[in-house]
Parts: sequence; structure tokens; C-alpha cells
Amino acid sequence: MAKNRGKNPPTPSELDPLIHERLRLGIVCTLAVHDTLGFTELRDLLQTTDGNLSVQARRLEESGYLHCSKRFEGRRPRTSYRLTTRGRAALERYLEVLSEMLPSTVQVRQTDARQPAPVRRPLRPAPAHS
Repeated sequence: MAKNRGKNPPTPSELDPLIHERLRLGIVCTLAVHDTLGFTELRDLLQTTDGNLSVQARRLEESGYLHCSKRFEGRRPRTSYRLTTRGRAALERYLEVLSEMLPSTVQVRQTDARQPAPVRRPLRPAPAHS
């Protein structure tokens, strides 16, 4: 569990903006549970396009969060990715800050229980105009 840093939770600005983008977060999280994935495997798991994956993976690689390996099998290029130690540490920090920002499920349930149920009025048919 995350450590509380006093009574104030962290702010969204404390989240790593490099990881926080949707596709980059997906890349980092997917590689955290797989040692190495090929470009096509990663693209298919994340249901994205070649161009989007290429651009976002390059940003993570430039930051040192990913290692990219390129080779040829026969005449076909093969690209694979793995999360670096730096990338894993950044993901751990990101998740810790995020968990400190989120309320507990008990708090959510208590807040939800205090909310009055919405008043629902029965629908009446509109009067017919002659």
C-alpha cells in the first residue's frame, strides 16, 4: 500500500506525464507483466495502429523506460520491446502516487450511500394536438 505523505493527497501534477498518456501507460503496464513482446504482439494487445505504437514506444525508449531491439529473421524485420529497470521504477512511482490520490473503496461506498436516490417521475404521454 502507498505511504501517506501527511494529510494532503498528491496532486495530479505529481503523476509522471510521460507514463500518464493512455497508450504509453498501456505499453508500460503490458511490458511490466511480459518480459519481452514483439511489435506485432504489443500492437495487437493494445489494439492500436502501427504508427501510434511506433511513436509512443519511441518516446518511452528516448526516456530510458523501454529497450527496443531490432533484428532480421530472414528478410523480415523484427522489433521487440522490454521494460528497463528505470521504466519499472517509474511505473512503480506512478502507481504509488495514483494510489495515494484515489479514495478507498470504503470511502466511495460511504459517499455513495449518503447520496439520495434520484427522484424519478413517471413518464406521461404528451397530449395529442388536434
